[in-house]
Formats: sequence, C-alpha cells, structure tokens
Amino acid sequence: MSSRRKFLQNTMLLGAGLSMPTVLTAADFGAFTRKVKPSDQLNYGVIGCKGMGWSNMNAHLKMPNVNCVALADVDQAVLDQRTEDVFNLRGSRPKQYKDYRKMLEDKDIDVVIVGTPDHWHCLNMVDAVSAGKHVYVEKPIANTIEECQLMVKAQERYGKIVQVGQWQRSGSQYDEAINYVKSGKLGQIRLVKCWAYQGWMKPVPVLPNGPAPTGVDYDMWLGPAPKREFNPNRFHFNFRWFWDYAGGLMTDWGVHEIDIALYAMGASAPKSVMASGGKFAYPDDASETPDTLQTVYEYDGFNMLWEHATGIDGGNYGSTEGIAFIGNNATLVVNRGGWKVIPETETVDGQRQPKVEEVPHTRPEGPSALDLHAVNFVESIQENDVSKLKCGIQTGSVAAINAQMGNIAYKTGKKVYWDAGKNQFTDSDANDLMKAHYHNGWELPKV
Repeated sequence: MSSRRKFLQNTMLLGAGLSMPTVLTAADFGAFTRKVKPSDQLNYGVIGCKGMGWSNMNAHLKMPNVNCVALADVDQAVLDQRTEDVFNLRGSRPKQYKDYRKMLEDKDIDVVIVGTPDHWHCLNMVDAVSAGKHVYVEKPIANTIEECQLMVKAQERYGKIVQVGQWQRSGSQYDEAINYVKSGKLGQIRLVKCWAYQGWMKPVPVLPNGPAPTGVDYDMWLGPAPKREFNPNRFHFNFRWFWDYAGGLMTDWGVHEIDIALYAMGASAPKSVMASGGKFAYPDDASETPDTLQTVYEYDGFNMLWEHATGIDGGNYGSTEGIAFIGNNATLVVNRGGWKVIPETETVDGQRQPKVEEVPHTRPEGPSALDLHAVNFVESIQENDVSKLKCGIQTGSVAAINAQMGNIAYKTGKKVYWDAGKNQFTDSDANDLMKAHYHNGWELPKV
C-alpha cells in the first residue's frame, strides 16, 4: 500500500505540485481536488457503465484531476448504481443519459470512455471524436475489420487522443518480457503460442425469450445489430458469446495476448490464417462462438498459434493464459502473473548445459497495469501527444484485426490468404466477412 500511495502522490497528481493525505473521504477528496487548477482538470463521460466501462472510469478516478460528470447507459438500474458509485467516491452525482448522443452534445466533457458491447464501439468512438472528445475505448476495438479500419481513419481525421483498453501494454512484466525477446537471447523464434484456458466458464443455459427488464431501452442496446427478441443470455456480459455483438474468446482474450506477441515480434499482418474448432465442451448450450479453437497464423519467419478452451484451466506451461516465445535457445513465457525463461540445453564437453541463463518466475511490480494505462492516457492528453500512448487506436487495430482474421478463417473453414497490398483476403467469402452490416436504421459512420 505504501508504494501505491507513493504512486498516487508522485504520478497521478501529474505535476500539480500537491501532496495527497493518506485517507480521503469523498468530501475530503472534493476539497482536495479543488486545489487542482481548472485548466488541469478533465471531465469524463462514460458510455456503457456496467463492466469494463466502470472499471476504466474507476481507474481514472484515482487521479484527482479527473472528474466523472456524465454517464450513458441503456439500463436505468446500471445508471443509478454507477451514479451512487461516483457519489461515494467524489461526493457529486454525474448527469444520466439513456442516449449517448445527447451526452456528446455537452461541451464541458473532454473525455469519453467507451465500455459498450463490441458491436457499438465503432459508432461510439467515431461519434465521440467527431464531437471533439478524447476517447478511451474498450477492446476489441470493433466487431469487424471494416469498423477497425474506419476507427483508425476517424482518429487520424479528428486528431483526438484515443487509447485502447489493451492494458497489458502497461504491465511491467510485459515490458520486461518484450525487451528480452527483442534482445535476441532466445535465438531464432520459430513459434509463438498464445492461449486462454478459462476453467470458470460453464455452459450458458438455454433460456426463453421474454420482455426486457424494466428500465432497459432494448432497441438502443441492439443498435446496429440484427433485430431480435430480448433474451437474457444476449445481454450483460454474455453478449460476448454471440456473433451479432462480439467474437467470443478469440477476440475477447485474443486481442490481449496477440497484441503482446506481435509487438514483441515486430509483425502486424499474417500471410495466411487457418482455424479449427467448435462447440466441443458444451455443444448444447446457448452460446454461438466456439468453446474450443486452434488458429494458426503464418508470418514472415515464424508461426503464431492461438488456442482457447472453456471449462479447462490446464493451459500451456501450467498457466491458464499467456504467451510463449519458443526460440532455438530458450522459451520465454509471460502472462498476468509474471514472466520466466526456460532454457534449452546442449552438450558441452560431455555435460548438458543451458544455452542461456534461466530467468526464474518474475512477478510484476508496482501499481496495477490498468491504473498505469489510465495514467498514460491522461498524460498523453495533457501533452497532446498521440505518440506517448501505450496502445493508441492504430496499435489496438492490429490485434483486433488479427483476431477477427482468426474468426473469419474459422467461419469459412478455409486456409485464407491475406493480400497486404490490396488490404484484403484473396478469398471472396473471407472478404465478405470483413464488412459491417448495420440494421434498424443505423448506418456505418462516414469518415
């Protein structure tokens, strides 16, 4: 805790020249933040406030120059809960909106956090930057490759600071591991494995359709997705397992791990992708996305394997999730718990010896990576410098597009080839799956 308080004092005050008391009530915090110059304060609005939208806002509220002044959500119960959460932290209640577009009309809002389901991200982000707001958008940045590319164009056109919630980029263990990979000590890296084995995930029970809960604007929740009757399985959290709104574990966890893998390897687009899997664990549950999947990506000089499985925790190298860089000299394994290097051995003068020195399991240090990611975003805004972002929209698009490619290969059942010059696949079926199809009167933004 002492190191965390020091972090709050020295980093989160962002040059305000202030010192923070050890314990703060909401009233104390309000009095304390009034010492921050108005020009140094940032007013935030949140679109999609239940899960990661709130986690991200909560991380930003640890900085005294950040204020939450507005909340937008289709669920009145969520709006009321988060309004009280902000009040308990800061002693004031933000404005509530059912339609995020009304919130974006507020000229006093500087920054918007997008925590909606994936099928909403593109509309939310493009509308926000066109309204002059900086944006922190959850991963994966979108539900199609076309939307990912459009979001990059929108940031470039409007010039706002856009951070993607791939917060592993701000974790100390990932930084250390990436530097080791780039040092060349692993030797020629021929394979990178990325995986997420999620033992906590049980079958999604089949439930009947019915009326939306009281206070929920279900038509707004659907937005550009196909019109369907309300079903609780497709609502909060479980939307991830339905193609209309998201891409399953391939995009939900995949973007985190693929991001680190490709950054360390200096790669962006594969030459080919093939995938195989299905609903092998829970074939009769309500979800649509595969609960078991292996995806093989071919890049120049190495392959990358993504695999996921629900209901199982026994992942590679004894870890439920992670990335392994497999080289001729050693294998480096990194995940949210830390990193290590497992040497290969060779015979020297009749004795087996490691090719490189072993690196024992090294845990991350300091504040949480999510907190650091939030600080990085605020610092980039204050310096108006996109280059300082740990995961800007261009960076976030690389992992999201690669993950979408994995799902496209799975859906087509083919080995698909990417034409980098034309920015499309060589297969027409795969190219069709790159596109976004909006419904219910909603239209893909024009940038």
